[in-house]
Amino acid sequence: MTTPRSDLPPAAQRALAEAEERRKAAEAQPPLPRELGGRDGPEPVRYGDWEKKGIAIDF
Repeated sequence: MTTPRSDLPPAAQRALAEAEERRKAAEAQPPLPRELGGRDGPEPVRYGDWEKKGIAIDF
């Protein structure tokens, strides 16, 4: 953990400490398995790409 910054208010120091803990927890988790048979390209939910071959799709 990084050293606390005394120039920040206590609430900000707590928030930084909590964020550091979340980062460490996320790094400790194993990576997700590769999806087989999924869509080509980026994930549509993340990138807003709701088209496939020029046709708009919806779930």
